[in-house]
Amino acid sequence: MEKYVVQMKNITKNFGNYKANDDISLELKQGEILALLGENGAGKSTLMGMLSGLLQPTSGDIIINDKIVRMESPREAKKLGIGMVHQHFMLIPAFSVLENIILGDEPLKAGRINYKQAAADITLLAGKYHLEIDLNAKVRDITVGMQQRVEIMKALYRKANIFIFDEPTAALTPQEIKQLMKVLRTLAAEGKSVIFITHKLKEIKEAADRCVVIRMGKLVDTVEVSETKEESLAEMMVGHKVNFAVKKQETDQGKEIFRIENLNVEAHGQLKLKNLSLTVHAGEIVGVAGVDGNGQSELIAAITGLQKVKKGVIMLGDKQLQQQNARKIAAAGIGCIPEDRQNIGLILPLTIAENLVLKSYYKQPISNKGFLNYKRINEDGRALIEKFDIRSQSEKELVEDLSGGNQQKVIVAREINAHPDLLIAANPTRGVDIGAIEYIHEKIVEQRNSGHGVLLVSFELEEILKLSDRVVVMHEGQIVGEIDPRRTSSEELGLLMAGRKIAE
Repeated sequence: MEKYVVQMKNITKNFGNYKANDDISLELKQGEILALLGENGAGKSTLMGMLSGLLQPTSGDIIINDKIVRMESPREAKKLGIGMVHQHFMLIPAFSVLENIILGDEPLKAGRINYKQAAADITLLAGKYHLEIDLNAKVRDITVGMQQRVEIMKALYRKANIFIFDEPTAALTPQEIKQLMKVLRTLAAEGKSVIFITHKLKEIKEAADRCVVIRMGKLVDTVEVSETKEESLAEMMVGHKVNFAVKKQETDQGKEIFRIENLNVEAHGQLKLKNLSLTVHAGEIVGVAGVDGNGQSELIAAITGLQKVKKGVIMLGDKQLQQQNARKIAAAGIGCIPEDRQNIGLILPLTIAENLVLKSYYKQPISNKGFLNYKRINEDGRALIEKFDIRSQSEKELVEDLSGGNQQKVIVAREINAHPDLLIAANPTRGVDIGAIEYIHEKIVEQRNSGHGVLLVSFELEEILKLSDRVVVMHEGQIVGEIDPRRTSSEELGLLMAGRKIAE
């Protein structure tokens, strides 16, 4: 007889009149990797929020190791051996990695925190799971991939046996994703159980044993991954057949609309960009490929006015931008889908409609003599919600209450609707579902087809190769190669990303 460590039976969760989960049941076996698949807003995170103690079901039962439980808090879930790695990490930026891992579970010696013992215990765990971390580094100074390792270490340190990963690969590089998949398989091999929420069908096929598919808050099916094709999973998730190909017509590239010359940028006392030069033409998508941490973030920040330029020139048409502030740069014709949607792209306590006018609130007809026209703001918000399929209750819903993928759609709607001369798209489909990826890709290609330029910065090599007309590769703050995506392979691209030159 199968041993189930988790059984969720007939779970329903209501928020007022809104039913986020409607009579959903799932079971997790010991030593199993179970994928949870569904569109943005399908109710995946809500369902796992109940399993992790963040939320309580309106009706239904949660059974852990054959006992019905009611968890009123994450601390109670932790006592039952449940650990959750959230999509948006629950870390304190000013604390060290070590302090974040032990927070709330600090070992004591003579009434004081025993940091030495904690560091020794964590170092052993990190070695066992090949999770290299710097315990003394401040969380604010480490990469997104490293922050995720910290979150995983928090769960391991608390001796979790049931792991929930919410969109664990959304912001990771291909190399970090491979490492994470190894960690998941190691956990399962030890008899621990894993649920991971994802939109990426290849990862489900690579790592999961079974897959639970939910749509619009309801259970669609539970399938054996080895017996199910990716196309079938996609169709179950969105309710119709999905076109995986990107339709991109040939265009005659127009004049040069954007140029960077010999750009040098410093951050944290280090030179992050070194004499970097690149161009973008009208009707062109230029892809920027590279391993995370090789200057991509600094490049985007310098272009958008968030990072001071030490030396070099940034030109949009005949307008010089390197000494301008962020508002003037946006007004000049540069749009940006940022890599960090929550800290840079959105103001979470504001409504969807308010976030959609963050770059135009001071202009007419949104503003008149310092007064905001909320009737127009909400009307425009409703129109963009419908146009960009933002899953929400209304334009007045707070952005912080949306799923991560729908938060991303708010940014995409705001930036693309402004029709910028140059759109910077930094990991534009991070954490969004297949249907939304298809839609966002179409909108990016529309920008190109309408004669605008796009600078696409992405860690998804498939996305770079599918969308780009030309690809430049960054390594250690420099452009180390330029390739034609129609005449290259992911292996060749990976070689350049590692800093190696391609043989003639």
